[in-house]
Amino acid sequence: MKKILVWDLPVRVFHWALLVLVVFSFVTGTLGGFTIMDYHMWSGYAILALILFRIGWGFVGGSNARFANFIASPARTIHYARTLRSAGPSVGHNPLGALSIVALLLSLAVQVATGLFANDDILLEGPLAHLVSYDTSRWLTGIHETNRWIIVALVTLHVAAIAYYQFIKRDNLLAPMITGRKEVPDDLAPEPNNWLRGAILLAATGGIVYLLVTYV
Repeated sequence: MKKILVWDLPVRVFHWALLVLVVFSFVTGTLGGFTIMDYHMWSGYAILALILFRIGWGFVGGSNARFANFIASPARTIHYARTLRSAGPSVGHNPLGALSIVALLLSLAVQVATGLFANDDILLEGPLAHLVSYDTSRWLTGIHETNRWIIVALVTLHVAAIAYYQFIKRDNLLAPMITGRKEVPDDLAPEPNNWLRGAILLAATGGIVYLLVTYV
C-alpha cells in the first residue's frame, strides 16, 4: 500500500467552498432582511458558478472526478448497498457516494435555478424573474422554499454516511478530502494536480454567471 493524491485541488476547493456557501445560504435565507437577502443572492450566484464548474470538471478533471469513472449503474449501486458491511474501501467515490453527489448537485441546481426566477412579493426578485409571468415566478418561489428542506435532508444523510464509514467501517473519508491523499494499492497512479485547469474553468463559470445575472 502507498499514500497518493486521489482528490486534486479543484475537487477539494469545490467541496469545501460549496459546504460553506450552502450553510451560508440557508442561514441568510432563514433570517431574511434587505441586506441579508442581498448576501443570500450573491451566495446563490457563487453556488451556481460552483455547480457549473463541477459539471465541467466531471468531464475534464482528474480520473476520480470524472462522472464516467464514478457514476455506477443501478444494478451495481444496489449490489454495493446490499454488501455494504463487507465492501472494502474505494479509491474515489463508491456507488452510494456517487448517488449522493448526483442527488446533491441536482437539488442544488434546482435551488439556484428557481432562485433566479423567484419573487417573494416583499424583499427580493430574482434577476431573471422578468422573463416569466408573475404566477410562474411565484410557483418557482414555492419550489425554492420547499426544496431547501430536501437539501437539508440530503446534507444530513451525507454527513451521517461519513460518520458511518468513519466509526463503523473504519474508512476515513474526511481526511482525503482535506489533504487529497489516501492509502491505495501500489499499482495505482496518483491523480494529476490540475489546479491551473481548474482555476481557468472556475473563472469561466464565474464569468458565465456574471453575464447571466447582469445582462439577461
